[in-house]
Amino acid sequence: MLTPELLNIPAAICPDRSAVIFEGSHQSFAQLDQRSSKLAESLLRQGIKYGDRVAMLEVNTPKVVEAYFACAKIGAAFVPLDFRARQDELKYRLEDSGAQAIFLGERYLPMAAALGSNRKIISLVAAANPEMLGIDSLIENGREDNLPDTPGDESDMSVLMYTSGTTGVAKGVMLSHQSFTEYSLNNVDPADPEKQESNILTVPLFHIAGMQAMMAAVWGGRTSVLQRQFEPVEWMRLVQEHRVDRAMMVPTMLKMLMDHADFSKYDLDSLKVITYGAAPMPFEVIKKAIELFPSAGFINAFGQTESGATITMLGVEDHKLVGSPEEVAKKLKRLSSAGKALPGVEIRIKDPDGKDQPVFENGEIVVRTKRAMKGYLGKQEATAETIDPEGFLHTGDAGYLDEEGYLFISGRMRDTIKRGGEFVPPAEVEDTLMSHPSIADAAIIGVPDDTWGETIRAVVVLNPGQSVTLEELRSFGRQRMATYKLPDSLVIVDELPRNPMGKVLKAELKKVYGQAGGK
Repeated sequence: MLTPELLNIPAAICPDRSAVIFEGSHQSFAQLDQRSSKLAESLLRQGIKYGDRVAMLEVNTPKVVEAYFACAKIGAAFVPLDFRARQDELKYRLEDSGAQAIFLGERYLPMAAALGSNRKIISLVAAANPEMLGIDSLIENGREDNLPDTPGDESDMSVLMYTSGTTGVAKGVMLSHQSFTEYSLNNVDPADPEKQESNILTVPLFHIAGMQAMMAAVWGGRTSVLQRQFEPVEWMRLVQEHRVDRAMMVPTMLKMLMDHADFSKYDLDSLKVITYGAAPMPFEVIKKAIELFPSAGFINAFGQTESGATITMLGVEDHKLVGSPEEVAKKLKRLSSAGKALPGVEIRIKDPDGKDQPVFENGEIVVRTKRAMKGYLGKQEATAETIDPEGFLHTGDAGYLDEEGYLFISGRMRDTIKRGGEFVPPAEVEDTLMSHPSIADAAIIGVPDDTWGETIRAVVVLNPGQSVTLEELRSFGRQRMATYKLPDSLVIVDELPRNPMGKVLKAELKKVYGQAGGK
């Protein structure tokens, strides 16, 4: 199945239903299908053809969605760019991708000369000069009756998505039509003319979580309420105004909402499902969320760009803390897990020699699924290092499986700490530190040490008006985890560096705080 069918079918089933709500405007499924077809036909007449790459630099707007489906309908690969990236990073990704054209949002038009060398510039607002194309003009002059059937098959690249590049040069992840359709077909009910839901989408569409959420919503016939970028008060206003049923959040967003002074002023009871992921969820945050959103069921979705997004899920029932004391205790423990493998996903835990680890033993998480990437664009060696001969994708994440197949993530393999021969999982230590009443945020890093190999340094952000000492933290942690996992040193900072999806940039912390010495 090709991704345009994710739109074509709902457009036939519920044509007049709003597909996208954005800043007061409504666009129906029929309109989205028609506009993307007209844009696709105009792109063909502009020389964009099957196999070409078309980039996009814009925050979340309906035109990003239109442009994606237009590209998909002519077999061109869509290249969504991180709108927070530096100009030199953007230029590298454009050159690496070989993009023949780029859509530019209004705020990015001043970069047109720098980014537009040897490629067409398509403005998402009125064209700034006669040489520049405008998306509205292309749509207005497009002929959907002149659009040929979508070429290619489901194995063709549909999205070229660049990794964050937090540990080096960003790599282009080649995702096929199947990377998206396989997930939607197996995990999302198709559009139903009798059932209407809405979904607030604030996760950026340049990220795999945002792209997957958008396509799943379209396939499910759900109305997507788009937010340009996450802002807590606006998010709560939109949920209240549109009686939103579903939300996709990253943990930092959820925490910002609950900590906001205006949280209690908004009626958010319409929310029935809150999906979270893209970064580790602190235990205390999800516990608090379950209490503050009593009408909502929670889903933890774990995946990465290379895996084609979600591969495991901790479902709604797993978040309901009911049953016998023993059952509640088990559920409390599993709130720290990423859940179980989804249909069509095989997960194993491997040791450094590539052997399968038994339950409860840490190792690298490897997955095999049809929705995984085709590889890294132009990087055969990196692809071969990531996808083994058996077709397993090496995620670079560390973790273990329990006796019922629940996956517990310990952190990135490169971030794990080996102290005196003992494996220290960052996530467990960070979760424990964040349960301390004085600490608002925490990360641990390894510090080189002649005696232990590495020691553990805690880098923490304090709650307003609070203080803490290393000995207080060690005493607190001693009651909750093994002694070898306790921090050996402490650094207090104003904030932790994070990428747009809320993941702590450990490489930056190590550059500043990863040297021997300190408190």
